[in-house]
Amino acid sequence: MDRETFYIGAATAGHQVEGNNTNSDIWAMEQMKYGGYPEKSLDAADHYNRYKEDITLLKSAGLNAYRFSFEWARIEPKEGEFDEKEMQHYLDMVHFCKENDIEPIITLHHFASPKWLIEKGGWESEYVIEAFKRYTKYIAQNLSGEGIKYICTLNEANMGNLISIYIRQAKEQYEKQEGEKATLQIGLNLEEMKKEEEAKEKENIEVFGTPFPAVFVSPRSPKGNKIIMETHKAAVEILHEMLPDTKVGLTLSLRDVQAIPGGEEKAALDWHDEFEEFLPAIIDDDFVGVQNYTRAVFGENGELPPEDGAELTQMGYEFYPEGLPNVIRRVHASFKGEILVTENGIATDDDTRRVEFIRRAFDGVKACLEDGIPVKAYMYWSLLDNFEWQSGYTMRFGLIGFDRKTQERTVKESLAFLGNVNRIETNTL
Repeated sequence: MDRETFYIGAATAGHQVEGNNTNSDIWAMEQMKYGGYPEKSLDAADHYNRYKEDITLLKSAGLNAYRFSFEWARIEPKEGEFDEKEMQHYLDMVHFCKENDIEPIITLHHFASPKWLIEKGGWESEYVIEAFKRYTKYIAQNLSGEGIKYICTLNEANMGNLISIYIRQAKEQYEKQEGEKATLQIGLNLEEMKKEEEAKEKENIEVFGTPFPAVFVSPRSPKGNKIIMETHKAAVEILHEMLPDTKVGLTLSLRDVQAIPGGEEKAALDWHDEFEEFLPAIIDDDFVGVQNYTRAVFGENGELPPEDGAELTQMGYEFYPEGLPNVIRRVHASFKGEILVTENGIATDDDTRRVEFIRRAFDGVKACLEDGIPVKAYMYWSLLDNFEWQSGYTMRFGLIGFDRKTQERTVKESLAFLGNVNRIETNTL
């Protein structure tokens, strides 16, 4: 495999790095008392205005691809009304990548949605299928002739499903502890949630017109999962028709699901909920984006915490870069299209551990390639330290840091390391 067919780069999401995504649902929730966001994104990393600086740093390090998202809430701020200036902004980003020999890998939706969409039922309403089709057609019209190789329709289409699982597990944990305070790794606290439920529903009505706004990362019902899959399939059809030379897929958040004796059944159920439930909707796609950060080990009583003494990241995940090749192999057993690693990374202030994480993860990718698995890209998450949703700015995933007051960039050694991987390893793949 030559260098031109394998991409090593980094990824971002618009809302997390651009700032001031004021027409989005997440921006609205950031302003709410009970929106679940203890910190506001504000200017974020100001990537909206500084993308040339950031992409230049990426190129200077030796990387050859950049995955970023178009923000639906910017492009269609009001239902059916498209903002040509905002569309041109993202086209300018595409052009700047191309001018610098950086392959743009585009994501159409990365968690943030237009606020008006949520007011119309959001991701639990079949209305979203037609709305996303309209948005996708507009994007495809504007990308005609741009030579885009890869488009991801939806980022982590399984996230709502995973959150439903986490909430169920939290409730089970709470019941087992017979009323003691119970929390999960993602920070859910059932006791506090119950106290705030009534006030939260009232505020949701004031902001979204409904007590239960179905944002993309809300707990998802079986109906919602079907809507997600139909939305994706409709977008794939449009993109294949309008951009026949572009490969289309979606991305999934996938842990390396393992079992100890007695945990096989629970592990199998978890893998079904994370991956297999979505397989029928993606089986004929050109590629699937794999996003892995850690592993999950199951015993007979459910998911086990990391072992005592295990190294943990800022997110509370077990440091386990070997999870990536394990997931790639498991996905490939069922999905025969191309595989792109669209996210893989670590939140830490110790950049030497980031370097080690990348080293071991990419060694696993190389082993997969040597075995003939069609992996086409490795995108580290994230190019920049960013607004990590409900964790705010406390989680530092970036290859590049920044000062929130001055926006001055600090290039970390891990960026150079990843660029060196690109210069050396892709010539031998």
